[in-house]
Amino acid sequence: MGRVGPLGPLFKELRARSSFAPPPLPKPQWGYMSWSSPGGAEVCATSLSSDAHGTFRMPRVCASSRTNVSAQMDGFSAGVAQAQANSSTSAVVTIVLDKLEKPYLVKQPESRVREAGQNVTFCCKASGNPMPKKYSWFHNGTLLERREHRYGAHLELRGLRPDQAGTYHCKAWNDAGSVHSGSARLIVLAPGQPACDPQPREHLIKLPDDCSQPGTGPAYLDVGLCPDTLCPSPAGSSPRCGDPGSRCCSVRRLESREIHCSSYVLPIKVVAECGCQKCLPPRGLVRGRVVAADSGEPLRFAQILLGSKPIGFTSYQGDFTIEVPPSTQRLVVTFVEPSGNFMDTVRVLPFDPRGAGVYHEVKAMRKKDPVILDASQTNMLPLGELEEEPPLGELVFPPGAFRRANGEPYSGAVEARVTFVDPRDLTSAAAAPSDLRFVDGDGDLAPLRTYGMFAVDLRAAGSIEQLQAGPLAVRVAAGQIRMAGHVEALKLWSLNPDTGLWEEESGFQREESAAPRVRREERVFLVGNVEIRERRLFNLDVPERRRCFVKVRAYANEKFAPSEQVEGVVITLVNLEPSPGYSANPRAWGRFDSAVTGPNGACLPAFCDADQPDAYTALVTATLGGEELEPAPSRPRPLPATVGVAQPYLDKLGYRRTDHDDPALKRNGFRINLAKPRPGDSTEVNGPVYPWRNLRECQEAPVTASHFRFARMEVDKYEYNVVPFREGAPASWTGDLLAWWPNPQEFRACFLKVKVQGPQEYMVRSHNVGGSHPRTQGQLYGLRDVRSVRDPQRPGTSAACVEFKCSGMLFDQRQVDRTLVTIMPQGSCRRVAVNGLLRDYLARHPPLAPADDPATFAMLAPLDPLGHNYGVYTVTDQSPRLAKEIAIGRCFDGSSDGFSREMKADSGTAVTFQCREPAAGRPSLFQRLLESPETALGDIRREMSQVAQAQARGEGPLRTRRGRAWQ
Repeated sequence: MGRVGPLGPLFKELRARSSFAPPPLPKPQWGYMSWSSPGGAEVCATSLSSDAHGTFRMPRVCASSRTNVSAQMDGFSAGVAQAQANSSTSAVVTIVLDKLEKPYLVKQPESRVREAGQNVTFCCKASGNPMPKKYSWFHNGTLLERREHRYGAHLELRGLRPDQAGTYHCKAWNDAGSVHSGSARLIVLAPGQPACDPQPREHLIKLPDDCSQPGTGPAYLDVGLCPDTLCPSPAGSSPRCGDPGSRCCSVRRLESREIHCSSYVLPIKVVAECGCQKCLPPRGLVRGRVVAADSGEPLRFAQILLGSKPIGFTSYQGDFTIEVPPSTQRLVVTFVEPSGNFMDTVRVLPFDPRGAGVYHEVKAMRKKDPVILDASQTNMLPLGELEEEPPLGELVFPPGAFRRANGEPYSGAVEARVTFVDPRDLTSAAAAPSDLRFVDGDGDLAPLRTYGMFAVDLRAAGSIEQLQAGPLAVRVAAGQIRMAGHVEALKLWSLNPDTGLWEEESGFQREESAAPRVRREERVFLVGNVEIRERRLFNLDVPERRRCFVKVRAYANEKFAPSEQVEGVVITLVNLEPSPGYSANPRAWGRFDSAVTGPNGACLPAFCDADQPDAYTALVTATLGGEELEPAPSRPRPLPATVGVAQPYLDKLGYRRTDHDDPALKRNGFRINLAKPRPGDSTEVNGPVYPWRNLRECQEAPVTASHFRFARMEVDKYEYNVVPFREGAPASWTGDLLAWWPNPQEFRACFLKVKVQGPQEYMVRSHNVGGSHPRTQGQLYGLRDVRSVRDPQRPGTSAACVEFKCSGMLFDQRQVDRTLVTIMPQGSCRRVAVNGLLRDYLARHPPLAPADDPATFAMLAPLDPLGHNYGVYTVTDQSPRLAKEIAIGRCFDGSSDGFSREMKADSGTAVTFQCREPAAGRPSLFQRLLESPETALGDIRREMSQVAQAQARGEGPLRTRRGRAWQ
């Protein structure tokens, strides 16, 4: 150790490790060592370096002195610790270095409306390592003077003037970089200027088919809507970040009207006046299911992390529900499967910030089977194992590369699992993690183009002990990177599971690959290095500057009416390989993005090229809950009026629906060339593709501008509410005794499963009126029509999941109402069976339904939720759409906790009807009831009398349990 004396040699073992990676870091560059003498003098030592295990010796320092040692290393924040004497001649110090982490936003500024002279406060908060302490604020892109406004993370503006309206955003810095927030809009109203126009906007709803004139098509009625815009709070703004007095433009007054249909009068309430009211607090909700990408089996009891915070577990069926925290812009969720057989699944889930629920099916990727490695030898593992395709590259583990969690070398057998997400396999896009974004040098979120992702799981053979390794060589075949400029730009990235952002690990250098092993053909490799210190996902990516946005809208049906746009639809765009023969981009997919449609559709980021239209192509799909939407057709050739894009841009984009070349394929998406619009070309400046800098123009484009279209295919489904309500916009809820949903904070969906025995599919209607409440008894709440779905396993059998209005408290929360529900199939149908448990429940909970027509089924709806054993499916959720989607999935499956899109007609039914085709020229009972109820009921009574007489003689043409002849 050296001489012993007051200033003798001293051995100090310094173990430097990052806060996220316990093992020692190799070769950190030490800064200065300093200690304080009894007189307070400070002495500095020269720079030193640690060895491969993070240890070093520092001579000529007193062991008894109180010495502070500092260390620094590229990519890590400086660390300081005090040496602790362990004998008279030596001391030990351990310094922990935290890896530098670029800042990321945890609170975004929010839009506000104020009157001139009021105050406003915008708030911004960033995290990272080190914690950001420097903030700047910008107004309409111009930096605001710090001294004038005295801002930090908060910007307070007092005595507002009209010229201070516009957009505001913040920018935060730390030693690793910067990030800037999204923009918040400030509207400053002049004195006397109304924030909410009292005149409602147009909002058309479709009326029942029998409410239109014969031969004129469907009828629509303008019921009005209020725009749900912000209003100024009465007292201006407090200096706090929140705005507890938030008010919104919403319904102030409704008017009752009557619609005269073919044989009845339909009541309706329309918006008569809008005004500023207290906002309903938005509660963004994300629900979904986590399943294995290869088998579809649910991931049971997987831990759910929101960022780094555990928030719960998936259910036995893999279901999950997440309430989105306020002011969230990126919802980063990690699912950790307990058995360790699946990769940690990190997703950035799109959501609706206005409060509507969104459903996602998350696919988890199974880890590869383990390979046994000899730690004393060089080991090579391939990256990519597609049939008839060479590996994209390989991982090279040099001898002695493995170590335990405490930094000690490991020399035993190693179980290694390297799982590779190969973009040459199109199906792997569904299981790919994150949203392929990083923070660039300007603090902007920028997209990456991937050439593959991999996860490495290393364990001591025969145990669960996790191992670390490094540095490893990552070798990528340069021949697989054919896009111009991408060989030079390729980098290795790792995914930060807390932020969902990719962080740069290393670059690549070109290497001729004749060594270290003999190959069948000479290949050029790109080589980079990586340390395996924790369970992170790695990515072979290139930042791409050729970017644009694609405008997509979703509609209720294939008529694509502007008033029937559907919100809450998840649109997914996957960048694909180009047309055959263009060799610059041979990958199956390069990146993917998802967005949720709002009242004005959605804008999806994508890669595009102005010079070569097919340099980048895309596959676009849309889902709502478990339902796949269909885009506009393209056979035999796409029509501009149907697709929604004008010529000649449509031909340049090469629009093709997925069934264009083969009608047998599913019609669930379309492919396009991502041809960037040319500046100054009048045929391309109006969408559907917008330059990257024109996001606002894309978001605010009118419905008349070019866009791509999807439509729901549930055309045989109709909903009518006496009090109009847009399920995708919770703020449109209006308090009224006849409201279908009585509570805007909790939505309860109820469905009845109706089995139909007959040669075709049949429309089934539920008619819902007040049943027991004295103020709504006999008054209509709404109608629901749905077509039955065939059971693929039961020929001649179908079933319908029919929504009815749940019984319970009305909006005033004073008294319950047992809804009187009448189920009526369309056609010559008769009821042949009722679920025994449901019949007994209704008998034990009077009153019974007042009529018992054998062609219908009537009940006073139960107050209890019941379940599949009764044929009743009830789901309560914070989102009406999600509540209905989940209930329908359970109804199709015939269970209380399952989910299916394939109808199982014999499972969990409430009532069964038999139907047959009516005699030629004779209208169905359903049609007869609509056109002339008295005549139809008279016919039924006469038929029942005839059957009773025939039964008495023992010669009825067809006996039923109710004694009714089926004519």
